[in-house]
Amino acid sequence: MSDDPVLLDIEDGVATITLNQPERRNALSKDVGDGIFEALEDVEGSDARCVVVTGAGGAFCAGGDIDRMRRAFEHQPPLHERAQRIGRTTQRLIGRLVDVELPTVAKIDGPAVGAGANLAIACDLQLASERSVMGFVFRQVGLSVDAGTSYLLPRLVGENVAKELVFTGDIFSAEKAEELGVINHVYQDDEFEEQVDEMVEDIASGPTVALGHAKRLIGDGFDKTLRRALQDEAHAQGLVFGSADHREGVEAFLEERDPEFEGA
Repeated sequence: MSDDPVLLDIEDGVATITLNQPERRNALSKDVGDGIFEALEDVEGSDARCVVVTGAGGAFCAGGDIDRMRRAFEHQPPLHERAQRIGRTTQRLIGRLVDVELPTVAKIDGPAVGAGANLAIACDLQLASERSVMGFVFRQVGLSVDAGTSYLLPRLVGENVAKELVFTGDIFSAEKAEELGVINHVYQDDEFEEQVDEMVEDIASGPTVALGHAKRLIGDGFDKTLRRALQDEAHAQGLVFGSADHREGVEAFLEERDPEFEGA
């Protein structure tokens, strides 16, 4: 395997972005963050129809770069510089991941904690192995929250549960994450790869244009009135109505067969 901090592989419509610093449990260093961002840029111009984010070597992502935090003590830049630095790393990355038009899947096999947990919940779906654990552990290093916690987490679990997870900083099992609604599914370790592949293949074979609009509409739905949501849905549906995949879907239904979508 390459020693690049982030790997990108595109095959059969699936773009797999792999965090590739297992010796550091794929901590979100500047190199890793930049690598993910660049991979997402490359995906947008490809024939990918689904994006999978995962980690190499038995960890998804161990969160922020602690070594970098320690080095920062020696310099103590002013407040505006510290805020800008955070904006250049996690803020930029999480925003880019959320904005990807394609469906995104976090494939979690191992720890996903701190900013690593946010990297997971910034994806559209989260699929985890039984041995995986999660935690919003910012308090353990004396920090508030970043990487989108205050926006993403309450939308999944509600305000009260989000506060509990952040205030305690507890690390919890994949089963608990599924129970709380932090992730979609947890699979037995020996079935994990097969189950994830099945889900991803199903998404990648879907009507890509329609799913892209659906992703945007659902993501924006919390910030709209019902009337505005209905208007935006009608506009998007009007656009998708002219797609080749819609025509194929209708014809397949009438012919009583499975549709073969081409992503156009």
